[in-house]
Amino acid sequence: MASKADSILKVALAVAAVFAGAGVGFYYGIFLPGQASRQEARELAAQEARQKQEDAAAKAQQRQQAEQSRRQEAAQQEYQDCLNFAELSYKQRWTASCRAQHDADVAALADCADNLFATEDGCRAKVPVRPERDCALPGQMAQSYSDAREQRKAECLARFQSAQPGAQPQNLSQPMPAQAPPPPDTY
Repeated sequence: MASKADSILKVALAVAAVFAGAGVGFYYGIFLPGQASRQEARELAAQEARQKQEDAAAKAQQRQQAEQSRRQEAAQQEYQDCLNFAELSYKQRWTASCRAQHDADVAALADCADNLFATEDGCRAKVPVRPERDCALPGQMAQSYSDAREQRKAECLARFQSAQPGAQPQNLSQPMPAQAPPPPDTY
């Protein structure tokens, strides 16, 4: 029986060695490589998720920068339009005043010419007719027009700066330089 027990023990040890070897083989041959590939797959998925998140953040930042740029360009254009309107208004007021003076001079010349005792040359010498455009206005009137233009330009700048805090307007199309009023006529 000792030999039978000995052979059972040998078989049991051999089976135990096979099971132990199979366990070690399974661990190193199947489990660890599978775990490594699963870990790589998790890392790859995490990396892809980070990349998608970074791409989405970059696109959002690009959209935000584009929107900010569009708003700034719109504010800049509005500022330029405001400056142009101030300049146009100034010129229109100046021209209207010149036209009014011209019309008054023409009416005074016509009244003089209606006088039976006046000659045409005498009337022209007595009543000079000022030009209809680009005339010299009285100093106070010219100064008030210039002051109104500068006030409108300051309002344009204030609106631009309130829309774009801390921003300075860029001269996309240079506004016409401030013109000094023509020398005043003495009246």
